[in-house]
Amino acid sequence: MKWGILGTANIATRSVMPAIQGIEGNRLVAVASRTREKADAVAATFGIDGLGHYEALLDRSDIDAIYIPLPNSMHFEWVMKALEAGKHVLVEKSAFVTLEQAETAVALARKRQLAIVENFQFQHHSQHGAVRRLMDEGAIGAVRAFRASFGFPPFGGSQNIRYDRALDGGALLDAGAYTLKATQFMFGRDFEVQAAHMTYNDDYNVDWFGGAFLVDAEQGVFSETAWGFDNFYQCNYEIWGATGKITATRAYTAKADFKPVIILEQAGGTQQVELKADDHFRNMLQHFNMLVARKRHEEEFENILSQSKAIDDVRRLSQRRS
Repeated sequence: MKWGILGTANIATRSVMPAIQGIEGNRLVAVASRTREKADAVAATFGIDGLGHYEALLDRSDIDAIYIPLPNSMHFEWVMKALEAGKHVLVEKSAFVTLEQAETAVALARKRQLAIVENFQFQHHSQHGAVRRLMDEGAIGAVRAFRASFGFPPFGGSQNIRYDRALDGGALLDAGAYTLKATQFMFGRDFEVQAAHMTYNDDYNVDWFGGAFLVDAEQGVFSETAWGFDNFYQCNYEIWGATGKITATRAYTAKADFKPVIILEQAGGTQQVELKADDHFRNMLQHFNMLVARKRHEEEFENILSQSKAIDDVRRLSQRRS
């Protein structure tokens, strides 16, 4: 896969671009920024071409896929332009601001037979496989409830794009999206959002923290999710069963050299299980390559649509103010 990077955000330069270069057969070709100086600075680090505007990246015939780490408000425009240019797309979460945007982009990708993948890289960490094996072995009995939390203290400073309403900032699209994705990633796409609440920051006029309650009636499982920008740090999910409980303590942000711990609670006692380190960015990119090579685009389309619908439903049920 030959890659172009549309933007110079930290997640691109610190995580995704090094992961691309670390996979045999992948090649970074060029990076684009709104300023040539910034593009050249990043390009020099990776030994690739720097381009001073985004369109120049899409015009390149030597690029197969575009990675888009731009602010949320710019995702839809540049996903559509990348698809029109015949490129596969990896886009940062949240991929789209509304379900309508997601439906429009997916329709174009289907027409062009191109991939769109939303970069929830945490799904590709091996710790979640370990959790599933415990459930399959009956370690906690029948599942009763799923709980997911992701939140952190304020980043500080009005310059942070997460706090910018014009860029579609806010805690739901940033942190809350992880908890909704974790629900569907672990237990499927048939959950309905039945209640939600969001609190706003009056200074920035963006949603600041919140929560949602989702139900999969057929499975008989419900999910309680919580997120926020002004919270004690949480990065976990727990699965409560009839005979025990499993907690993934660093579910979303485990770095490549970090050994995550899961906690298994049963009537006979509690075990802390240290798992091997894993690189979920590398795994995610290999997953992307596989989807493109095998033209298995549809599952990711359905994931994107389901996630976007959940976000729309949370907004609607929390009666978001203008």
